[in-house]
Amino acid sequence: MGNFILFSFFTSFTVINVFLSSLATAVPCGGSCKTLNDCDGQLICINGKCNDDPEVGTHFCPGSATSGGGSCLPSGSLRCNGQTKPTYTCSPPVNGSTPATLTLNDFSAGEDGGSQSECDQNYHSNSERLVALSTGWYSDGARCGRMIRITASNGRSTTAKVVGECDSRHGCDAARAFEPPCDNNVVDGSDGVWKALGLNEDLGRVQVTWSMA
Repeated sequence: MGNFILFSFFTSFTVINVFLSSLATAVPCGGSCKTLNDCDGQLICINGKCNDDPEVGTHFCPGSATSGGGSCLPSGSLRCNGQTKPTYTCSPPVNGSTPATLTLNDFSAGEDGGSQSECDQNYHSNSERLVALSTGWYSDGARCGRMIRITASNGRSTTAKVVGECDSRHGCDAARAFEPPCDNNVVDGSDGVWKALGLNEDLGRVQVTWSMA
């Protein structure tokens, strides 16, 4: 009888411990994650953070699913190299000092920029100060040919011409060299832009602000 009671106690303890462990390892909104199963409830792992699943349409994490803030939520998601990447048709609102991620792009023929620039269907010299904007900011070409002002955290600023779109809707396919879709808050700049801002291109991604010039 004593052995049975002892066995029952340890069995109950083990079940409770497993249950509590499962609660402790369920990552909440915005928490770091590595796999789809790391996150709590119906949340999924997107870009290493637990967020709402855009395909299910849950809204447990208000505003946290956007890359650049504002009210721009993912329109869907794509699977890229085993990771879920959100897609967007919008970008955060533009103001006099809009936060963005500056990335490095090659606008010349045959390089990682891909096809010709959407605005003029031409390739360009990377010594020019050029940018491609995330889909929402590109606004179906409404900003084509217009100048924007980019300011880096080192205090330096420069102007650059909009010549293309950094596609936030598509990616992870042969047509786009299996690159993931662009985040919704990207200013994809040429070598000329990075040099004008005095930035180290090896960084690949830096935080900046931008506005219409």
